[in-house]
Amino acid sequence: MIASLLAATLLAAAPGPLSVVKSGNADVQKAANAPGATVESLASVVEKFVDFQELAKRALGDKTWATLTPAQRKDFSETMTGLLRASYAQKAIGQAQAEVKYGKESVEGAEATVDTTLTLKKDQIPVDYRLYKSNAKSDWRIYDVVTDEVSLVDTYKGQFQKLLSTKGFDGLLSTLKTKRAQLEKENAAQSAKGASGAAGSATGGSAGPTK
Repeated sequence: MIASLLAATLLAAAPGPLSVVKSGNADVQKAANAPGATVESLASVVEKFVDFQELAKRALGDKTWATLTPAQRKDFSETMTGLLRASYAQKAIGQAQAEVKYGKESVEGAEATVDTTLTLKKDQIPVDYRLYKSNAKSDWRIYDVVTDEVSLVDTYKGQFQKLLSTKGFDGLLSTLKTKRAQLEKENAAQSAKGASGAAGSATGGSAGPTK
């Protein structure tokens, strides 16, 4: 009896989809506005509530996923996770000052959607978060973001299908690895520039080149 009550209490205390999105957005804004914030530091915060591996798997599609070897699945998941976390965090930095208004939460079995509206300057952008639970005891995790009716999963799925039809899986993976390396290089340069600028401001000097 006591065990049953304890289990019920723990389940009731588990954060719902709306709470996950709210706390996640709050953590991202806090990290993005922190002194010396970088894409890498922000990505570490984002991946606590966004399941990049699930996003990548759904974008690839169950049929293609089923044909891959364990080694191919691992390689694909790691490559896409690196690409997605860098891309997601980069966008989050650009939206750090945005105001978020929360709408309704819809839950259907192990899937859920949370509606929000992002106000950035004078623009109001509808952003819906799609979440899932891998099992009854797991936490809700975000696997897709729909911005102005454009799904991140569907966007990648369309790109993947084109590359798979012309280059095959190996060609797709090679393209993704190149894109990931390019994005991570850009983010590293941006972080280094930001650190240089912060150091220059702290010492009263200029971060620009000397004349």
